[in-house]
Amino acid sequence: MPIHELAAVGAATCWALTGIISTGPAGHLGALAFNRLRQVSVTVLLALYVLASGNWQQLDSANIGPLILSGLIGIFVGDTLLFATLNRVGPRRSGVLFALNAPIAAILGFVVLGEALSFQATLGIALTVCGVVLAILYGKRRDQLHAWETVKGPLWVGVAVGLGAAIGQAVGSIIAKPVMASGVDPFLASMVRVAVAAFCLSVLISLPIPAVKAKGPLTLRVAVMTILTGVLALGIGMTLLLFALSGGNVGIISTLSATSPVIILPMLWLRTGERPAGGAWVGAALVVIGMGFIFLR
Repeated sequence: MPIHELAAVGAATCWALTGIISTGPAGHLGALAFNRLRQVSVTVLLALYVLASGNWQQLDSANIGPLILSGLIGIFVGDTLLFATLNRVGPRRSGVLFALNAPIAAILGFVVLGEALSFQATLGIALTVCGVVLAILYGKRRDQLHAWETVKGPLWVGVAVGLGAAIGQAVGSIIAKPVMASGVDPFLASMVRVAVAAFCLSVLISLPIPAVKAKGPLTLRVAVMTILTGVLALGIGMTLLLFALSGGNVGIISTLSATSPVIILPMLWLRTGERPAGGAWVGAALVVIGMGFIFLR
């Protein structure tokens, strides 16, 4: 069983669900306040598990530094920029921008870690990335008028923020890879990375800067939905990704975990009642074929 690759697909599914659920509360609270609440809640949950399991003893001077740096870049920067992108361009467009973390991670894995890719695996990655891009770029028909297709502010700003999110995710994965390959518990690694991001966001929001404050009041419904997205994306999805990185190739794992824009298509159809365009399904087919090459390598 390609267990590490399946874990990466599981992470992508968690993030697709998160994209659907997060749109409302992220827009209500703003990217910073929304992200801090979800990260603080997930840190608490992961800490309880780590303390109960005794896995906290795996932390040492060799792995704590890379995990802190990975959390700072991959979650504090990358995750916050992702939800800022979501607020600006919606779940569909933010998905394709964030999916660019796959080729970025593959290049960094080759340059930094010296990871070689076979021709079949390279072909699978190329097909998967092309499928993701097609599924997003051609996922909207002209008659679709849902609010999630609205661009808020200049499009180039949303694109720039989305690229920043993708780069942050890729760099965070590269930094965490050697630590995960050493056998560190994924839940412990997730706790450290999320805790670092939660601390940094808490410090940032406490500053007397109006732009970093919450945009709207925290209601019970918004709090529940925000915590749910944290459990799905950070508690489950990120832990699955770290487990996948512990035994899989960075380029392949990052590519499979970037298929959430395709997985989200049927979810968007059910949620909005608007069927994605034919090009979206062509892209999804390319993703399935590409994943086949990767699984059967």
